[in-house]
Amino acid sequence: MTNHWRDIKNADLILINGANPAEAHPVGFQWFVTAKNDPKRGPGSGGGAQIIHADPRFTRTSALADIYARIRTGTDVAYFGGLINYVLQNNLYHDDYVRNYTNASFLVRKDYGFADGLFTGYDVKGRKYDVTTWGYQIDDAATAASVASGLPTGGAPVAIAKRDMTLQDPQTVFQLMKEHYSRYTPDMVSRITGIPQDQFMRIAQLVGQMGKPDKVMTIVYAVGLTHHTTGGELIRSGAVLQLLLGNIGRPGGGMNAERGHANIQGNTDHAISWEILPGYLKIPVPGQKNLVDYVKASASKRNDPRSWNFFGINYRNFVVSLLKGWYGSAATSSNEFAFDFIPKPAKNSSWMSIYDQALKGNMQGLILNGMTATSIGPDSNRVMQALANLKWLVVMDPLPTTSSEFWRRPGADPKSIQTEVFMVPATHWIEKDGSFVNSGRWSQWKDQVIPPQGNARHDHWILAELFLRVRSLYQLQGGKFPDPIRALTMNYSDPSKPQLDEIAREINGADLTTGKQMTSFANLKSDGTTTAGDWIYTGSYPDSGNLMKRRNGIQDPAKNDPTGMGFYPGWAWSWPLNRRVLYNRASADLTGNPWDPNRPGIKWDAVQAKWVGDVPDYPATGPTADPSSPKAWLPFIMNGEGVGRLFSTSMVDGPLPEHYEPMESPIKNPLHPTQSESPVAFIYTGGTGNFANVKDSFGTVADYPYVATSYRLTEHEHYVTQHVPLLAGLQPYPFVEIPEELANQKSIKSGDRVRVRSKRGKIEVLALVTKRLAA
Repeated sequence: MTNHWRDIKNADLILINGANPAEAHPVGFQWFVTAKNDPKRGPGSGGGAQIIHADPRFTRTSALADIYARIRTGTDVAYFGGLINYVLQNNLYHDDYVRNYTNASFLVRKDYGFADGLFTGYDVKGRKYDVTTWGYQIDDAATAASVASGLPTGGAPVAIAKRDMTLQDPQTVFQLMKEHYSRYTPDMVSRITGIPQDQFMRIAQLVGQMGKPDKVMTIVYAVGLTHHTTGGELIRSGAVLQLLLGNIGRPGGGMNAERGHANIQGNTDHAISWEILPGYLKIPVPGQKNLVDYVKASASKRNDPRSWNFFGINYRNFVVSLLKGWYGSAATSSNEFAFDFIPKPAKNSSWMSIYDQALKGNMQGLILNGMTATSIGPDSNRVMQALANLKWLVVMDPLPTTSSEFWRRPGADPKSIQTEVFMVPATHWIEKDGSFVNSGRWSQWKDQVIPPQGNARHDHWILAELFLRVRSLYQLQGGKFPDPIRALTMNYSDPSKPQLDEIAREINGADLTTGKQMTSFANLKSDGTTTAGDWIYTGSYPDSGNLMKRRNGIQDPAKNDPTGMGFYPGWAWSWPLNRRVLYNRASADLTGNPWDPNRPGIKWDAVQAKWVGDVPDYPATGPTADPSSPKAWLPFIMNGEGVGRLFSTSMVDGPLPEHYEPMESPIKNPLHPTQSESPVAFIYTGGTGNFANVKDSFGTVADYPYVATSYRLTEHEHYVTQHVPLLAGLQPYPFVEIPEELANQKSIKSGDRVRVRSKRGKIEVLALVTKRLAA
């Protein structure tokens, strides 16, 4: 979330897409209801915030919404694109914000273009874009002046873009965006999404009011958007709308992801995804031989003289501090701080690609920890085939999972499966202390409730001992490139049983010169004198103690929430630096006054010469902080432009979100039928021999004419609660929900057993005939 759960109470309008918070996030949903019941909130003259729920299925969230829009699965870009078009065509965008706080005025290269569903630079064979033509027009003189000015760069490039503050030049982002979304007319939106035109216009009129300084809208989403081949575009389209309305950085605004469970946010922050290092640093790639190459390719360029480009200029500081924390005395300036120790994958190494490698016979073993591969991703039959092609499989979990028991699946012959499965009992979260990082980035420390049961051991103890044994083998027997294994630091009181409190201190980082804990990532250095296991968590555990344990909450609201905005800065700790709303400099106008005095994020106090309110996402004091100073930085300090990106070269899908149909959609894309689906969606290649056919796993509309979607159940938390007897009793069996029209056509009644098939497999389940879905 750019904001946080409690902040939703500050919204006038709440758009919910790809989410069902009333059932899947019932505790957080109280803040939706609080906003709805607050007469000061809402469009027009108020009377309570309004909720608009766009979802293929009518749910408990829909029941509490002011408008329920039944949207066709996977068409949210068209929905948001239509709203963007409505806002632009009717001049309902927040003009001052768009002109000064976004890249609307930046000029894009003249060879950029878009036609027939493809942006310029597309490589058909590689299924990827060369983004060169998406770049800005560069002002060479301004670039030279910026370099000569002596502004710190940290090794990040400088390329000052040309701008037209009138927004009239046809190559401005503003004009290109206006042209791009002019195709998303109410008629086209209705054709794509299935939302009736009159209902879409009602929604558009409400959204159009949210570009006023005294109004603010939030967008809330969950895995109903992220779990698509076009997930990035779906979310980006909502963010573009929010930037146009001036709602990013403001209390009550933002783009807010509801995480699937309590620690998904923390997992991502700490690099559970293959393409990042902790703190969203990029994983190096082949050809980057040293830190100079890596920073030059990875850090953002300064594109405006008043862009601080904080992330770009500190990129080297962050990665060197990470390497120093990992490799200690083995990381020195003479060996690029052990930069060569980091893997540099040449190909997609996402978790589905891993199973491709097993199918091809390139991978012998796999460790699954805290997840079950066969239940949480696409094409479970393919995953189980891959598991059967391994020599060994380790499953670390408190209880058996569909992965540990994959060899028992229907139709499998256990005698023919040679995979040796090791079920290693790990502790449940209630059996250990540690932190949960919720959707709003709040890291909250929890206590151990009960001691480990039976033979269960903590995950990190299992991994620590496994590592120490592997390292011992390397020391005794040698091996290929042993340096990273032998040099890795394990500076814990008991290296085989590290305490989570010790790991939290390590993540925070330390000043090796003084021995003190770091208090801010702004103090991290690239000379090897600081460490940080994850720079965005620096400040969470200073010498004063573990700030994630703080509990100064609603027992004294006047004292603990002095702004009244729900920040509660003394409750737990939120990254970065305990900031509750990201990009909050954009919550105030050019003079430093809040756009809406009744909903201040931060405010410039001229008497004290500092920003007050939330922890500023900006310098707190000094000439670069003072809004009246010509040296004041632009509001979005982390990126190269210094402003929010309506148009971005950082997305592999395209610089502007575009609607593409799902891969097996029963209809062609009305916008560009010759390029119906995403041209850059990653296609898994499959295996060899008996597994070669898995590459041809997409069905056709002739054989599979119906669209299926999935959702969470109130009675269960994903697969985790399948072992809880009372919950299993409430919801014991899988089922398929079928709209009445289709059920009548197929003579299906509730309670009948039906077979559901795709090109990838089949399942026999109970039928639930309902009006909540439409055929």
